[in-house]
Amino acid sequence: MGNIFHALVLNLHQPAGNLEHLLAHKPWEAKEILFALDRMPRSLWPHEDVARVHLALSGTLLETLSSPDFQRRVYGVVDCGSLLWHLQNERIFEILGTGYYHPVLPLIPPADREEQLKRWLDVGRHLFARGGFGGFWPPEMGFSMELIPLLRRMGYRYALVDSNNVEAVGPMSWGELRYRPHVARHNGAEMVVIVRDRDLSDAQEGGMAYDWFAREVAERTKWCDFPPLVTTCTDGDNGGWFRNTTREANFWGYFYTELVERARHRASAIRPTFIMDYLQQHGVHGEVKVTTAAWNTGWHHGRDFVQWTGSDAQKDALRRLRETSDAIHSARSEARQQHLQSAELHKELDEAFWRLLRAETSCNFFWGEAWVHRCHSDLDQAGVHLQRANDLIPG
Repeated sequence: MGNIFHALVLNLHQPAGNLEHLLAHKPWEAKEILFALDRMPRSLWPHEDVARVHLALSGTLLETLSSPDFQRRVYGVVDCGSLLWHLQNERIFEILGTGYYHPVLPLIPPADREEQLKRWLDVGRHLFARGGFGGFWPPEMGFSMELIPLLRRMGYRYALVDSNNVEAVGPMSWGELRYRPHVARHNGAEMVVIVRDRDLSDAQEGGMAYDWFAREVAERTKWCDFPPLVTTCTDGDNGGWFRNTTREANFWGYFYTELVERARHRASAIRPTFIMDYLQQHGVHGEVKVTTAAWNTGWHHGRDFVQWTGSDAQKDALRRLRETSDAIHSARSEARQQHLQSAELHKELDEAFWRLLRAETSCNFFWGEAWVHRCHSDLDQAGVHLQRANDLIPG
């Protein structure tokens, strides 16, 4: 049997202020999350020659971890400054770009998508000391074909998509569709898409033994007459499997250590890989279309975004997001057309805009109606600053 390449992808996100709130009201939960983050580099240092992990960290999580005040509060629990430094280790980590406030991109106004991506790139380039990022993680794996031109303009070569949302354009076997990189095209732009295996990712999220994973991967790829790329993507800081502080009972100690040890000693066909390395060695094959949808959650399969749009309260909040976005962009456009240079005006517009972007976080809609009020709270504040800005615009 030839090599089977495995790309491990972990999504890491905490909403703005959430870790601070947990630290004050549920300190053990906050510590579990911080330990789960800090555990990643420490678990991988002994395996730098073989371990390969992709990380997607939301802008709000990076904002918290890089905050001097937060770093002081948790010093002695986790050294966040050192953690961020350790995540720069390009031998074991490939950092993926994403949206700053972790929005479901197809659900937010198109006019706001570029700013969500730009703001993440600003903080990502600063904290990880590099000029660009090859791969893109769509928050909640919420993808639509119309994102392709924007992602290409932002410098991304590939994006992760879910196996249930990919359709072959030409003849393609089951294995080819899932275990080869493909190209997707929209409005003259093309992008490589990497397909997440939903079933194996579900197992990764819930907990699995290495022997089961190896057998399952071998069975799924046995008809592949090419080097297969098996991609598993889950959250990396949620659930007992990743948060468990007992080494022998968590993802890294129970599962991943055995995977990399067997790879090191050539005792298995599975080879951890970076996606960019695989693309350079094996290229891209075939064209696909990606259905507008998200990954599966504990409650829904991801199609139609029902997890985030199922109730009247969620729909009303999304409608208000669009209305507020239109109003803010209209005011910004008017200020540009009139060549207005008032520092106070632009400060008010900036204050309104970032609150709008924060209101778009997926968590405000994920929990049914439980967090929708957070969206409205940010939109209320955005409206106050927008009114002040409009008062400063002549006419």
